[in-house]
Amino acid sequence: MENRPSHSGAKGPAKMHVDLRQVIYALSDALDLVGVDDVAHGKRVGIMAAATGHQLGLSRKQSTALFDLGMLHDIGVSSTQVHHHLVAEFDWESSQGHCDVGYLLLRDFAPLAALAEPILYHHTRWDRLIRTPPVSLEVAEQANLIYLVDRVDALAAPFYAEGVLMHVPGIRDKIAACSGTYFSPQLVEAFLAASSSEAFWLQLEPRGIQSALQVMLERGVSSGASTSDLKQLALIFSRIVDAKSPFTAEHSLGVARLARFIAERLGVGPEHCDKLEIAGLLHDLGKLRVPDEILDKAGPLDERERTVMNAHSFETFQILRHIHGFEEITRWAAYHHEEPGGGGYPFHIDAGDLPIEARILRVADIFQAMVQNRPYRAGMAAPVALDFMNRLVAAGRLEPAIVRIIAGDIDLAMAAACPAADSAVLSA
Repeated sequence: MENRPSHSGAKGPAKMHVDLRQVIYALSDALDLVGVDDVAHGKRVGIMAAATGHQLGLSRKQSTALFDLGMLHDIGVSSTQVHHHLVAEFDWESSQGHCDVGYLLLRDFAPLAALAEPILYHHTRWDRLIRTPPVSLEVAEQANLIYLVDRVDALAAPFYAEGVLMHVPGIRDKIAACSGTYFSPQLVEAFLAASSSEAFWLQLEPRGIQSALQVMLERGVSSGASTSDLKQLALIFSRIVDAKSPFTAEHSLGVARLARFIAERLGVGPEHCDKLEIAGLLHDLGKLRVPDEILDKAGPLDERERTVMNAHSFETFQILRHIHGFEEITRWAAYHHEEPGGGGYPFHIDAGDLPIEARILRVADIFQAMVQNRPYRAGMAAPVALDFMNRLVAAGRLEPAIVRIIAGDIDLAMAAACPAADSAVLSA
């Protein structure tokens, strides 16, 4: 197999040309995966929020901002169990936890920082929010509108498969009964007016959702993404994935750092190292659709559980493939379980078609998982992990040259693979 970097050259690879807004919209698909069987909650909330905002007389720009807020409002949810509580219960006593997490994830990311406070309060009742207002009236109304339509979607969720129109009167009555307590009377009035038409509810069906998403993308102002922005956004989503299970905390960051460490020593150019770092952070996005009980299982998975788990890299591919400018990142992230002999998954890529970056990511993923401490076991010592890696090499499942990079500077490789819990700074 060819060991040299597949993208070396005097001129080097072109810089990424990526619309940050498109990246954000695509990555929002990962949040919806947490629903497992219901994968459009955030988008439906965004559509209803924008429609209610239009009823209130807001500008197109303001309504689009409400769509974005609705789409990302559950950015603090990783657990399928938490998601189930949020859609199955009108008022869940532990709902504030994911609001706090979402606020912390976004408050320092400038392009999305304006969403942080509304997300923090999007499960706070109106009568409590206005009693001792911690935020401006504008933020309070944004947060409360998201809360209102979020609860509408929870009430409607059991009926989407059979058709929700027959249940609309009961949903509207429930929201009306919460005016002045859970929700602002003005917002309730606007929602009732906006939702009086069948079209309001029919746009929540799959075809309507995709159409609305395209409209919102076209309305929004394109924003070029710097490499720093893309890394920071990828880091935010890696934290969401890694928070899903206590077994995977800091995994994605460790894989990203180790992959870059290896790539630099193999002579991969700086731009491709940046892309590889982003691919490492995002490689496990698809795990958000894996139920908690499978991901948290300490023992071996049975055949059904393994089938569910093995689908995660294809889910990652599905999320990333729609981002223009992410073509290489998408392939590398999606191929991280492909093997040189073609025996991996989910595509069974021929060895000659596996880019060096994908091969690096596979090695980094395996090594990091072995040496990282997990709740049910201590991380393997370096010699033990290397012995296991060499056995995979001997079986033709890992590339020797990549494993030799780790063995040649094991202390630095270990430091890259197991970043301290407070180490969130990626290379510039």
